[in-house]
Amino acid sequence: MRFKIIPVTSYQQNCSLLICEQTGKAAIVDPGGDIERIMEEINKNQLNVEYVLLTHGHLDHVGGAAELAAKFGVPVLGPHEDDKFWLDAIPAQCQFFNFPVSQSFTPSSWLQHGDTVKIGKLTLDVLHCPGHTPGHLVFVQKDNKLALVGDVLFKGSIGRTDLPRGNYDSLIDSIKNRLWPLGEEIAFIPGHGPMSTFGEEMRTNPYVGIY
Repeated sequence: MRFKIIPVTSYQQNCSLLICEQTGKAAIVDPGGDIERIMEEINKNQLNVEYVLLTHGHLDHVGGAAELAAKFGVPVLGPHEDDKFWLDAIPAQCQFFNFPVSQSFTPSSWLQHGDTVKIGKLTLDVLHCPGHTPGHLVFVQKDNKLALVGDVLFKGSIGRTDLPRGNYDSLIDSIKNRLWPLGEEIAFIPGHGPMSTFGEEMRTNPYVGIY
């Protein structure tokens, strides 16, 4: 497996390409915008896109999802249905955050805790990790010890919980009871900023450190 992180939009949101090297199949995770940049990477690497995957419904993570899915003729999977209200509010989000106009959409499938997604020969485990939003998901590729955590966790910080239906206690519970049990060796791609590992955050993160 390999991956490519593409920071997109003025929010520098980490859109990721997850690639099965054996098959050349790939998933686009959280394409918030800058579709031309994402397409350039896909074409340069001659990838066969299978899915668009969404961790949650905030605009900087979903703004390009419907258009990319249509371009490749692939399904959009996720987030959890509890984020439906965010996807329904995409036009309002565009206006409020001064983003290019984008339309509401319904994903091909909502995802639930315990689901799996296959990309070529790779399997992603789906974890429901509410708090930043009620329907936030995390995708985990256990064989390669990699997690895509969206805005649940950052290097040295955690996701904000002051937006509609955010919940601080739920966020802390998601991190400590759903992420930490996966093990210290798991590296993670956050929704913004640099990568880290669960072990590093257990030791140094002032919000959720346990050592």
